[in-house]
Amino acid sequence: MLHSPLPPGRAGGVPSLFLFRRGLVLAALLLAALAGQGQTAAPRARPAPVAAPRASTPLRASAAIPRGRTTVNFAKGFTISYIKGGKVVTILSPVEQKTTATRYLLVPRGAARPAGYAGAIVLETPIRTLVGLSSMHVALVDFLGAADVLVGLGNLQYASAPRVRQRIAAGKIMEAGQGKELNNEQLIAQHPDLVMATGWPGEGLTRYQTLQAAGVPVMLNSEWVESTPLGRAEWVKVLAALLNKEDLVNQKFGQVAREYQRLAALGHRAAHKPTVVVGLPFKDVWYVPDADSYMAQFLRDAGATYQWNKTKSPQGSLALSFETVAPVALTADYWLHTGTATTKAEILAQDGRYAAFAPFKNGHLYNNNRRTNAQGSNDYWESGAVRPDLLLSDLIRILHPELVPTWQLYYYQPVK
Repeated sequence: MLHSPLPPGRAGGVPSLFLFRRGLVLAALLLAALAGQGQTAAPRARPAPVAAPRASTPLRASAAIPRGRTTVNFAKGFTISYIKGGKVVTILSPVEQKTTATRYLLVPRGAARPAGYAGAIVLETPIRTLVGLSSMHVALVDFLGAADVLVGLGNLQYASAPRVRQRIAAGKIMEAGQGKELNNEQLIAQHPDLVMATGWPGEGLTRYQTLQAAGVPVMLNSEWVESTPLGRAEWVKVLAALLNKEDLVNQKFGQVAREYQRLAALGHRAAHKPTVVVGLPFKDVWYVPDADSYMAQFLRDAGATYQWNKTKSPQGSLALSFETVAPVALTADYWLHTGTATTKAEILAQDGRYAAFAPFKNGHLYNNNRRTNAQGSNDYWESGAVRPDLLLSDLIRILHPELVPTWQLYYYQPVK
C-alpha cells in the first residue's frame, strides 16, 4: 500500500485562488468538449489497475499514515482534517468572484457532534445514499466500489459504469434532473444523505437553498478546475472520507499516482516531441487549453510540443479564432479531440479548410470517444477523470508508440 509523505491530521495544500473569469471560460471549454461527443464503438474490457503522479510532484515513500486517514497531495480545491470525534472536509468554491470555502463536519453515525465548527454542515458517516448530478460522481463511486450508495443521477443517460447501469435498469437509481430541471420535490421526498453537485460560475450553494432548507445537504465540487490530472482525480478522496474508505483510496489512488509518474517520466524523456493541436471551433470560437490547465499538463507529460504550453490566461483557457489556430494546425503532427466528428468526412462537412491540415492529410487524427456506449455516454468524461494513468497511456501510445508498444488504446481511437 502506498503511504503519503504528509503527516496525519490536516490534509491538502495551500488553497489556490481561482478567478471568476477563469471559471467562466473553463466551463465554456468543458461544455464545448462535452457537446462534441457522439456514439461510437462499444466499450472494451477494463484493463488492470495502474498508477502515477505528475512529474513535478513525485510521490515519496514515507512513514505510514494511521489507518482510516488520508492526505491530499495534488488537489487544491479541498482539504481534509481529522479531529477528535470526526473529520472536517473543506470545499473551496473557485468559480465565484470571491473564493469561498464551505466546511462539512463528518461525524460517525449516532455519535455526538464535536464542539466548535459553527456554521459547518454536519454529515453522518458513512453516508448511505448519494445523489450525484454529474458523470464525475459516477466515476467516484465506481472507483471505490460503492455504486450501491448511488440512488439518483442528474441524467440517467450519462453513466457508463456497468454496476451503475445495472442499478438504473433495475429502477434503483432515479433521475433527479439538472439545472432548472432539478426535481426538488422528488429529492426532498427521497431525502438522500447527500446531493453532490458540480460548482459552476455563478452557481453556488444558494442555488440549492430549497433542498438545504428541507434538511437535504448539498456538496459542490469543482474538480474540473484543477490544473493537473492527478489533482482532478484526487477528488475521489472526498467521497472516500464520506464513506470511511480512506484505506482503500490510499491503495487505489496510490497505484494510479505511481503509474502516472512512471509514464510521465517516459514522455518527458522522449527525444522527439511531436506538435499537437487540440479541439475544433465551438460557435466560432476555438477554445484551447492554457498552460495551467490539466489538459496542457497531460500533453507535457505525454511528450508533446504544444503551441500554447507557456501561455497563461486568467480565464483558464484561450478563446481563439480559426485564423489563429490554423497556422499551427497546418504543420502539426497530430490533431486530438475532434468534437462531434467521428470520420474525416464529418470534419470536412464542418469546414473544407480542415483538409489542408497536416494531421488530416497524414491520418494523425484521434478522438477521445472510443468508450461511448449505446446511451451516448462517453466514459472518457467518467472513469477518465479518475484514471489519468490510462489517459496518459493512450496519449503516449499515440505520440510515441515505441515507448508503450503493447498498449491498446482505451479512450481514444483514430478518426478515419
